[in-house]
Amino acid sequence: MRVALVYPPTCDPTAPYLAVPMLTGFLRAHGVEVLPIDANIEAFDALLSSRSMDGLLDRLETRIAELDRRAALPHVEQLELAALARARGDAHAVPGAIDAAKATFRSEAAFFDPDAYARAVATVEAALGVVSATHHPLKLDFTAYRTPFGLTSMAEIARSSRPEHDPFDGWIREALLPRLRDARADIVGLSVCFPGQLQPAYTFAHKIKEALPGVHVTCGGPGVTQMLLRLSGERLARALGPFDSACLFEGEHTLLALARALDERRPLRDVPNVVARDRLMGARWASGHGMEDLRALPAPDFDGLPLDAYFAPALVLPYDPTRGCYWGKCTFCHYGLAEVGTAAYRERAVETVVAHVRALAERHKTRHFYFSQDSVAPKTLVKIAQGILDAGLDVRWATDLKPEKYLTQERAEVLRRGGAVACALGVESASPRVLGLIDKGAPVEVVSDVIDHLAGAGIAAEAMCFTDFPTETHAEAVATLDFLRERREALAVYIVGEFGLTHGSLVAQTPERFGIDEVFALEGDELGLGLFFLPKEPWKTDTERADVDARLDDLSRGWTLRRYPWAGAVSTAHTILQYDRFGPGVFRDLAARRPAEVVPGAVAIERGMRFDPRAAEQAEAREAEIWATLVYEERRVGRDAYEALARALPPLRPRPVRLRFAAGAAPAVTSGRRPSHATSAAR
Repeated sequence: MRVALVYPPTCDPTAPYLAVPMLTGFLRAHGVEVLPIDANIEAFDALLSSRSMDGLLDRLETRIAELDRRAALPHVEQLELAALARARGDAHAVPGAIDAAKATFRSEAAFFDPDAYARAVATVEAALGVVSATHHPLKLDFTAYRTPFGLTSMAEIARSSRPEHDPFDGWIREALLPRLRDARADIVGLSVCFPGQLQPAYTFAHKIKEALPGVHVTCGGPGVTQMLLRLSGERLARALGPFDSACLFEGEHTLLALARALDERRPLRDVPNVVARDRLMGARWASGHGMEDLRALPAPDFDGLPLDAYFAPALVLPYDPTRGCYWGKCTFCHYGLAEVGTAAYRERAVETVVAHVRALAERHKTRHFYFSQDSVAPKTLVKIAQGILDAGLDVRWATDLKPEKYLTQERAEVLRRGGAVACALGVESASPRVLGLIDKGAPVEVVSDVIDHLAGAGIAAEAMCFTDFPTETHAEAVATLDFLRERREALAVYIVGEFGLTHGSLVAQTPERFGIDEVFALEGDELGLGLFFLPKEPWKTDTERADVDARLDDLSRGWTLRRYPWAGAVSTAHTILQYDRFGPGVFRDLAARRPAEVVPGAVAIERGMRFDPRAAEQAEAREAEIWATLVYEERRVGRDAYEALARALPPLRPRPVRLRFAAGAAPAVTSGRRPSHATSAAR
């Protein structure tokens, strides 16, 4: 039985992820032949190339010309024209710069040059914008793959899988399918760890089943588990879509049992945690074990992955010394392979961790690791650091950590001597009341002390926070920002996100405890992925929210912060490498010089257009109104409902204008009519 394990986009292209290597190591230890494929890095590497971007430039210009010949543009085409026009300058600049940008990430000398690095980031971000615009209404980056209707129904999933809508179609057909065919794979498993991988995974499965109908295509991982465990019967069967089966919860023994059942031609209904179609029920699965004995699992096996292809000058390997969350009480959290909250906490023996890290470092000639888990117990982390220190291993590592009183200055020093370069701390909020609602179990004073202890030991202390937890006031949000500002000299970087409601969180289970009047889903959302709520009473005004955003913008000037997965984001390979080279203060130091993030060699172009794309941008405000109506008034989603509202909006009429298009800039008028003074036209 030959199994191909595929890790689909969209995810971090700077380092391998842990899921496929863990499954690979386990299956190989049980005699199964495995072909691991990191489709994320390989597909992005092909997409972000001069050849591909040249093709997208032609596509962009052809589509602009088509739209510009119309007598009038309805709402949807106004949105598309605005997106294409914004990306036009980038589309002309990127083809000549994209290969050099990737070379910068892979070159040690260029990677650590702040100006070269900033230019490379700007080039890749511009390229992603071009990909999105030329596949409108797609929004693509390294964390998400978003289309308005993409995951609402199987019909929409099939639609988005068409070649003209799928930016990865060429790589799938030219590279992936021939490799699977040549390998004579019996099973293809797609590992879906994050929500941003769901839509690409369905697309991959559609094309694999079409080209290789005899192959059994399955899927698994947190992204799949959290979606499917809420469905049953015919709805569950529809959600399988192009997949023949799905593996729920932790996959090692489940995937092995699936492979053996297929090999022995036994019915899948007898395999625990495997979702399979059923003539009577539509689809079903039998509940079985949900969590592996981590102590019995082998180390992750990275052999067969393209370890020299990642966008980084040095290899950073993930490793899991623990699984689950040792705290497991945070009310906002639904993470990993569990129905509610987080999975139960388990640890490997310290001597096993040390042996695995040593073997991986020697085999793959690396000294950089990310200890990847939900949240490790600080006591265990100190023991691991001491074990690494005692073994004389020359490694550098980072991890996520819950701040605890246990982390004294002395123990922080042990972490540093044992190889720690960074710890990302779950700070969440600096409001004692909000922390109580979250059930964080870490008072603000303790969090502050831990930050000081880590910084004092020379470890980068990273703060992970968010605002808008239910009932959080303006003053409480500001308190969190003030907390970060007051610790500027100790904090290496930070992130401040916004609260989002997830199905398996305790907030969603008992919303009345958190000032939420109603939690609801939308009619037409077949997979049930969308979850919305209404507060009993608003806890911030629009003015107060705008003030929080303005304060956050001002705060960020003290650091060079970037989006995931770049250097300056929390818990990324690039950030770890920068800490190891320059120390934990590197992103504060860079803030003073602000390297220019521009696409190198870009030349502005001028073009005349019949339609003013700046006027088309006014459709974006109307688009937000459509979705507010669908979600909060009609409470339904679907193409028919959307188009009924879109058709009622005014069309855009021609108004000739001559514009200047430059990389990284909005279209600017050069001659013709005076530009509009409307806010939406002054971007």
